[in-house]
Amino acid sequence: MGSASLEILGLVLCLLGWLGLILACGLPMWQVTAFLDHNIVTAQITWKGLWMTCVVQSTGHMQCKVYESVLALSSEVQAARALTVGAALLALIALFVTLAGAQCTTCVAAGPAKARVALTGGALYVFCGLLALVPICWFANIVVREFYDPSVPLSQKYELGAALYIGWVASALLMCGGGLVCCGAWGCAGRPDLSFPVKYSAPRRPTASGDYDKKNYV
Repeated sequence: MGSASLEILGLVLCLLGWLGLILACGLPMWQVTAFLDHNIVTAQITWKGLWMTCVVQSTGHMQCKVYESVLALSSEVQAARALTVGAALLALIALFVTLAGAQCTTCVAAGPAKARVALTGGALYVFCGLLALVPICWFANIVVREFYDPSVPLSQKYELGAALYIGWVASALLMCGGGLVCCGAWGCAGRPDLSFPVKYSAPRRPTASGDYDKKNYV
């Protein structure tokens, strides 16, 4: 596979990972009520996220409440907010950097400098994936530790929510996509001949007899 194809594939994976990270940050399903003590019939299910908490009744009615005070939140929620939002914003910057250095664009002249710009964008995407992985794993560790803590009442035990799994997948996509972008840029570094092929041909001019000149112009 050519270096340009690697960059395009990596950029697509990074975009999917970026969208998944935004989705995981906004979903209120970082913690979900655990079904314990053989309670098959439950009156309500509680979801907890970074920005709000939701209660789903057995009738299907759902009511959500946004956290009003930032200072009243736990330290892990505050840190998860800052890290996930920071990772999403950094991924946006990495998108512009990668597009500027991609071989399929003409923002930067072809050459080693263009490859270094693309390499920087890929490295930023890898860092975004690692940055997003920190709050997700930290939050998951807290949920699992409290779940197996015998001092925590059964009514206050939670399980891993869907947002955490989406965040793990998004982090993996960001790191894999950034790695592919780096590989494509590294393969093109110092090799201008490997840049995205763009060929131009001059228009054919009509001759005196009315026919077009058959000479090839490159």
